[in-house]
Amino acid sequence: MADATQTKGATARRVRKAVLPAAGLGTRFLPATKAQPKEMLTVVDKPQIQYVVEECVVSGIEHIIIVTGKGKNSIEDHFDYAPTLERFLEEKGKKEQAALVRRISDMVQVSYTRQKEPLGLGHAVLVAKDLVGDEPFAVLLGDVLIPGENPATKQLIDVYAATGVGAIAVEEVPKEKTHLYGIVDGEPAPQAPFGARLLRIRDLVEKPRPEKAPSNLAITGRYVLPPQIFDCLERTKPGAGNEIQLTDALRILAQQDGLWAYIYNGISYDAGDKLGFLKATVEIALQNKELGGDFREYLKSLKL
Repeated sequence: MADATQTKGATARRVRKAVLPAAGLGTRFLPATKAQPKEMLTVVDKPQIQYVVEECVVSGIEHIIIVTGKGKNSIEDHFDYAPTLERFLEEKGKKEQAALVRRISDMVQVSYTRQKEPLGLGHAVLVAKDLVGDEPFAVLLGDVLIPGENPATKQLIDVYAATGVGAIAVEEVPKEKTHLYGIVDGEPAPQAPFGARLLRIRDLVEKPRPEKAPSNLAITGRYVLPPQIFDCLERTKPGAGNEIQLTDALRILAQQDGLWAYIYNGISYDAGDKLGFLKATVEIALQNKELGGDFREYLKSLKL
């Protein structure tokens, strides 16, 4: 195995691009997703995917590649210019709202590519190969929201910049729930300034039973990867449902070039799950400067 503790920061290329897989059918949210993408389901006042794009922007990403599928046109429309809407708002004297609409279109370069068949997360990332090119990039799952001033993606980019080695975000989960997540088998490899949060990955295990789990550190849906991951994906054999899994390719990458697990600082919400979506809505609403105070008082008033 490559020594992932070797510092390569002097030669590490800057992470400028991010891939957002958004081709899934969103079956867990039917019937809400029958005619709209799950990524466009609103959490408080923004679609889920906008939170993820904003995380990219704050993390210094310059070019976002969204992997879409059939029926996802509203995602492209959301990040496109809307001159008719802007003109309508300006004519009505709603200049702040017009500026808000324009900022969505202006905040970052966005490209789109299609995953024509639902062949797994690994395949979705592989579809973006030509647009990413031969450089490191981030991968963010569109239904995992991690709000905060210090984005998980930025934390991973800092790890990559300091070491030149790919990194994935992990968080502690209850031991009895390891069967719901991809779990990391890692060994501590503390390195300034990251300390004990940094682990060298020995292996990754998909949804192990609690008694078989090597740890309680779950993969969170944020990755910063070198371009070598594409070669690993091309060598990954399809599994159940003929799908190419990103986790399988990460196992190859960990053995070949090394891979970090980083216990990021923050809280994530699985907005692709109904309960997680509700938790995200409530907690992000409480943090909202305009609505938070009144919403908190409303929740206190409920007779539960």
